[in-house]
Amino acid sequence: MSGQTNSGHVPVMLAEVLAALSPRDGERYVDGTFGGGGYSRAILEAADCRVLGIDRDPDAIARGQKLVDAFGGRLSLVQGEFSRMGDFAEESDGIVLDLGVSSFQFDEPARGFSFREDGPLDMRMSRSGPSAADVVNGAEERELTRIIARYGEEKNARRIARAIIAARPITGTAQLAKIVSDAQGPAALRFAIHPATRTFQALRIHVNDELGELERGLEAALGILKAHGRLVVVSFHSLEDRIVKRFLAQRSTTAPRASRHAPEAPAAHALFELMPACTPTEAEIAANPRARSARLRAGVKLAA
Repeated sequence: MSGQTNSGHVPVMLAEVLAALSPRDGERYVDGTFGGGGYSRAILEAADCRVLGIDRDPDAIARGQKLVDAFGGRLSLVQGEFSRMGDFAEESDGIVLDLGVSSFQFDEPARGFSFREDGPLDMRMSRSGPSAADVVNGAEERELTRIIARYGEEKNARRIARAIIAARPITGTAQLAKIVSDAQGPAALRFAIHPATRTFQALRIHVNDELGELERGLEAALGILKAHGRLVVVSFHSLEDRIVKRFLAQRSTTAPRASRHAPEAPAAHALFELMPACTPTEAEIAANPRARSARLRAGVKLAA
């Protein structure tokens, strides 16, 4: 079982995802973030089951057609947001969401997600709607500051926003990365991550409404999961992880404690039994550095 596409895309925490989903013959699964198809392939190889792959990126759907052919109709694909999975999918035995940006998107300069190579300021996963360039060149200082501070958790957000406005028009990823780096000064270069990383993350999250999509997607997943169905979510930064953790905790067999010294109490109308959260192994991080910030959370839907 490879779980790896012909393009070399490597799905993060694949063994842990499969263990949590526990695919079985005759069941139906939703891969809500199809991407390179790694999870879908592995699920289909693990059991004689069916998978619906969803992705808002039309390029991902086009790439996945070879995988559809390879599995003789057990895999179907649809372009759209995973928050709309209730419109696309029947009741399902398991749902997996990988909230990271696809390697294909990061590695293609024309998509504008990364500043490793210069490209247009796009960042749209669906290739439609306002782009990062529209935000960078059109938002007022207060709005830019809010976006960078909230979604990038960037302490220098106001300084960066002012530098962006002073440098307009901004058209490319390399230009923006330099503006952001210069705004923070030489001291920022001493840190492990590039000074522009948090600002690029913030713009991407805003352009794609990633946190709103996640909140809606979790509710949609709850709506189509069968009793004893498994929800598995892999997140890559604290903003996403907090949403997933809170969603599962508020609907779990144990309610969040008022303090760490208080005993856990049964939650009213519990909907999920939680599985232990986990992170990648050191071996996986060494082989795939993009996995280093991943965290998996999962739950089993309880019978009504």
